[in-house]
Amino acid sequence: MVRADGPAVAAASDERAAARWEGLRRWFGWRRGWPLTVLGLLVTLLLVCHAQVPNAVGNLGSLLETFLPWLGLAVPVLLGLALWRRAGVAVVAALLPGAVWLNLFGALLVDKSSGPGDFTVLTHNVAAANDDPQGTIRMLAGSGAEIVALEELSASAAPGYVEGLAAAFPYHVVEGTVGLWSGYPIDEVSVVDLKMGWTRAFRARVTTPKGPLAVYVAHLPSVRVKFDSGFTAGRRDVSAQALGDAIEHEPLRKVLLLGDLNGTMNDRSLAPITSQLRSAQGAAGDGFGFSWPASFPTARIDQILSKGGLVPTDSRTLPADASDHLAVAADYRY
Repeated sequence: MVRADGPAVAAASDERAAARWEGLRRWFGWRRGWPLTVLGLLVTLLLVCHAQVPNAVGNLGSLLETFLPWLGLAVPVLLGLALWRRAGVAVVAALLPGAVWLNLFGALLVDKSSGPGDFTVLTHNVAAANDDPQGTIRMLAGSGAEIVALEELSASAAPGYVEGLAAAFPYHVVEGTVGLWSGYPIDEVSVVDLKMGWTRAFRARVTTPKGPLAVYVAHLPSVRVKFDSGFTAGRRDVSAQALGDAIEHEPLRKVLLLGDLNGTMNDRSLAPITSQLRSAQGAAGDGFGFSWPASFPTARIDQILSKGGLVPTDSRTLPADASDHLAVAADYRY
């Protein structure tokens, strides 16, 4: 019987260890999958430093912030490619943006509703091109909401909404292209100047059984993505500042803002508004609550916001109608 001597066994063991080390070195080597590593670090940087992306050129910062949650889609793609390439450093670089994304948006994925409230509010951009306003009216009347704000009311369609919603909502006011319908009394109505030259916002007092609310209804100017000038939002931003100023000087403590703001809660350009108010979806919703476009929602630009101790207990989107927006609703405790 021939036995291997000690030096031979040690040499074989060293060879196996060296092979394992070489495998690890190759797996975690920078050269393997380095483009994926760079992409992973870039996505992480955009998520962490989105507020530093300048708006000076084409409002790129606001554009990024409007669709910021969608950067999360890069994580499984990068991770899958890194595993396929057997690139360990690229795997780590793909997991980094995943961790940052969860820190930013993970709480939105949890259902935060806390039961029924004292009343339900709803806002809906009904679309001037809506070819089935009667269907929209039926949806609104059957929504269970006590306070309903509508945007993009054309001059020809507004009388139909007034007539169709009269039975469900005994009180209403229409100013320009926006309106408010309520089961509670409405008074102290005043137009909010959005610096646009025509009326797309107003303030009203709504007296609920629990007490009064200042309700603001607003439709901020649309943003545009143009070939020659990028993401243009100048008029929207001026109007956002004007609306924020009006809310800041509101004498009533409890305030609701309902409307199409043409921007998300992440968009820095809406800071004059969002810095004062909290989102019903963020506080009591389940998921992102994307509301536009209705055919494939990618952003929540229709907002229900509040301050002054109003407690949102639930937030949701409604099924699609003939508008290009989804209606959004929230329940509140006074």
